[in-house]
Amino acid sequence: MAELSASVDFTVEFYEVDSMKIVWHGNYTQYMERARCELLSKIKYNYNDMEADGYAWPVVKLKIKYIAPLRFLQKARITATLVEWENRLRIAYEIRDLETGKVLTKAESDHMAVKMATGETCFELPQEFVEKVKAYENS
Repeated sequence: MAELSASVDFTVEFYEVDSMKIVWHGNYTQYMERARCELLSKIKYNYNDMEADGYAWPVVKLKIKYIAPLRFLQKARITATLVEWENRLRIAYEIRDLETGKVLTKAESDHMAVKMATGETCFELPQEFVEKVKAYENS
């Protein structure tokens, strides 16, 4: 599979930091969400499309490695890369300082498709999603 990635640049805001002006650890998931939404939009299968097809995609596993802190007013880029999409959706993330390129954080999230009508977990990704990824790869 060709690498499928999307990036979002951001500036750390005051409301995201603690009293030492370092990003509170729980806010990293919001950065990941921004990049994940950009990635899903790139393949033309966003949350509205998922819902229209009858699926929710909850996070079932989250792994974050904090290498260096993000600080107030720091400019950074988060990149989300689709790394697995057969039985689950796995996305890898990397946050880099925008000026130096230094890697600050690495993360992964796993998502399972769940049929909204029944709450049933799908152990294969819905065909609608697979078709969108393949269409993007072939474009």
